[in-house]
Amino acid sequence: MNSTHRNGKILAILEGLYPDARPELHFSNPYETLVATMLSAQSTDVQVNKVTPKLFRDFPTVGMMAETTPEILYPYVKSCGFRSKATNIVQAARDIMDRFGGNVPGTLEDLTSLRGVGRKTANVVLANAFGIPAMAVDTHVFRVSNRLGLADANTAEKTEQQLMRVIPKDQWNRAHHWLIFHGRRVCKARNPGCTACALLPLCAHPQLKPGR
Repeated sequence: MNSTHRNGKILAILEGLYPDARPELHFSNPYETLVATMLSAQSTDVQVNKVTPKLFRDFPTVGMMAETTPEILYPYVKSCGFRSKATNIVQAARDIMDRFGGNVPGTLEDLTSLRGVGRKTANVVLANAFGIPAMAVDTHVFRVSNRLGLADANTAEKTEQQLMRVIPKDQWNRAHHWLIFHGRRVCKARNPGCTACALLPLCAHPQLKPGR
């Protein structure tokens, strides 16, 4: 089986397993998408979703977020991790007000120019807030795609570039969620559920196969 056919089978199986895969963060506009995604770094979507209702109620716009301070914001978000997240979110909001007229930008270059916004966060915003094809590589996408052999890379950015080559562009946004769902439900970082995995016959990670 050549790699193109094999990759196509993997994607078809993932789509069949997770036809309703979607973002598990809660947001309703580009501003909320950006903030929720920034908070999710080294945290969980469940925890972020506990924080954001009050956060977005008290700071419903980019302008209001830009006018606050990290010290005021931190108590809202401290359960999601580092104090630097509050600093980054406030500064990103100020950058958006100063440089983009209060509108969250819709390009990778502009998004990654914001304080605390890397490629993964930018790609999540592009895909989910603007519907622009993008391949966001978080820890789940990185782990699962390299285990399956859709990618063979040692960094998130290299993985992103490889996935963009082997996955059709019109599937990038959905494939991102398929890989995340599979990583959370089956192909976990520790104790992956290989014996129950529908993709085991196609898996390129020999150490995870039973008996090897």
